[in-house]
Amino acid sequence: MRRLPNPDDLLILLTVARLGRFNAVAETLGTTHTTISRRILALDKQLGGRTLERSPHGWELTELGASAVAAAEAIEETLGSLAGLIGEDQNALSGLVRISTSDGFGAEFVAPALVRLQRRHPLLNVEMLSATRKVSQNRSGVDLEVVVGRADVSSAQTIFLANYFLRLYASPGYAAELGLPETLDGVGQHGFVSYVESALQVEELGHRSSQLPMPKSSFQATSIFAQVEAVRRGAGIGLLPNFMVAGKPDFVPVLAHDFQRQLPIWAVARPESLRSERVQAVIAALKEEVHQRQELLAA
Repeated sequence: MRRLPNPDDLLILLTVARLGRFNAVAETLGTTHTTISRRILALDKQLGGRTLERSPHGWELTELGASAVAAAEAIEETLGSLAGLIGEDQNALSGLVRISTSDGFGAEFVAPALVRLQRRHPLLNVEMLSATRKVSQNRSGVDLEVVVGRADVSSAQTIFLANYFLRLYASPGYAAELGLPETLDGVGQHGFVSYVESALQVEELGHRSSQLPMPKSSFQATSIFAQVEAVRRGAGIGLLPNFMVAGKPDFVPVLAHDFQRQLPIWAVARPESLRSERVQAVIAALKEEVHQRQELLAA
């Protein structure tokens, strides 16, 4: 009688299908790239064919691999139900979910949503990676990406979360000392705080795409938190997300009726990840967080 495939190897294949990169799978499972590769090869041998093929965007499932993943998903669901039964909560989620998100939105919305979800499901583990970038065309090594701006991707599903605004702000001290411009052209006479243009993947976040004049001087940082702090300490006028500074006494709106930029925020996941109950729960938690605090995004 032919031996059944090793359930552990099937679950490893499922993780590869979701994350797309052996290194990310190894980190998630606490093992090595070599071990992951060896286990996949062993599964291929047992199944009599290849379960994965390399594409320009990372590892993708073959037809055999898709069938194996369907079996792995059934195993995962059964194990999840068993874990919930042991914990006296059959609806409990367990395991690890990996999410990449931009700094500001991640701290203000994603982290609170994940903490609330984890409190409801204590067996759920979370890894949140900060990255301000456009949606990856390659397999990104995460279950879910939260991205800003255009979300043009062919191999994944995009879920709209919210719109927010980039607006101009300065500190009260800066305004008192140097004054504020009365027109958009006047912005060029001031210092300007924004992202490092050469390192920026989402061009809509930068100064160059804003149609604002070139500033007298610039303070550029890859971290939105550094930008907010620089504006607060008087480095100049900053192009900042409204949800991080609107209504706070350390920040004064600049040309509030003359300039703003609206940007969308999306959740992006591959089909294999979207079939995960953990990922579906994270998306629902993000939507709930955004809905409950919509006034902050519209401020």
